[in-house]
Amino acid sequence: LNIPEKSMISFFFFIIYLGPMVLMMIVLCVQIKCFHEIITIGYSVYHSYHLPWFRTLSWYFLLCVNYFFYGETVTDYFFTLVQREEPLRILSKYHRFISFALYLTGFCMFVLSLVKKHYRLQFYMFGWTHVTLLIVVTQSHLIIHNLFEGMIWFIVPISCVICNDIMAYMFGFFFGRTPLIKLSPKKTWEGFIGGFFATILSYVMAGYRYFVCPVEFNNDSNSFQVDCEPSELFQLQDYALPSILESVTGWTTVRLYPFQIHSIALSSFASIVGPFGGFFASGFKRAFKIKDFANTIPGHGGIMDRFDCQYLMATFVNVYIASFIRGPNPTKVIQQLLALRADQQLHIFNSLKAHLIEKGLLPALEEAAA
Repeated sequence: LNIPEKSMISFFFFIIYLGPMVLMMIVLCVQIKCFHEIITIGYSVYHSYHLPWFRTLSWYFLLCVNYFFYGETVTDYFFTLVQREEPLRILSKYHRFISFALYLTGFCMFVLSLVKKHYRLQFYMFGWTHVTLLIVVTQSHLIIHNLFEGMIWFIVPISCVICNDIMAYMFGFFFGRTPLIKLSPKKTWEGFIGGFFATILSYVMAGYRYFVCPVEFNNDSNSFQVDCEPSELFQLQDYALPSILESVTGWTTVRLYPFQIHSIALSSFASIVGPFGGFFASGFKRAFKIKDFANTIPGHGGIMDRFDCQYLMATFVNVYIASFIRGPNPTKVIQQLLALRADQQLHIFNSLKAHLIEKGLLPALEEAAA
């Protein structure tokens, strides 16, 4: 490993130690830098340095989109904090209207800035900005959502991609002879398969609360915390082995964290589909005849060159959590009920009581209480 690589690895472990809120700020900084790199390419390719107001409008749209996403995130994950503070409660109530008004202001400014001899170029750059926002900003906020579900959902996918990239290159360099795709000829089928098996090892953090607990706001300590009773996903369970493996190993069962099974899905995606984010970025750079997105990191190009696969991976993880992991959250339901008016709470109470009586659950609960 050279000095920049050692520095990046050391920095990665250091920010993990600092906790999820610092990681969120790091993700925001990475997002802004990636946006800057792609927008700068658009400026240079289309020679749009003299377009009226366009550089200002690009950054204004970035601000608007971040305001929208961060507002949604804070309201969703830290509802207690929002309801406690009057200014935050007002901003939360009218958040989407404020976000739309901010975007509409930028849209009107763009229309007013149109110049007859630059119509086509201005619309090129308008589209370039919005596609960049879709690719970079939207997916970076999915990373933050994953992070708030528990740091393990942030660290393991990133580690899968990094490990896959390293092992794929090593296997391809020493053993590979079959190009996987012409856009990146050094990545071969053999390296691809080697990376697949290497990334399965990224499950070791499932036994630590610091990594598996979601980020929550504690009213008593008036601070954000990462502490909880781990869910069943992070508790050791016995699994029966298939008869073939039982005859080979002599074991009838094996103790695993359920998350380890999910980590196989994550590592499989990182090995099979994740690299196509890099191939997409390679095709993009070749289309505009550039080697790297920028020269921010010596010998490694820009920040976007390091995160091309990570954004695609983050989207998959977010969809995976929503589809297979996350269920109804009783805490959030109660928080929302407490924010209602007294008559609304009473109506919901009576409806719930009638439902429980109909199901035959309420008498059983009353007998148990007696």
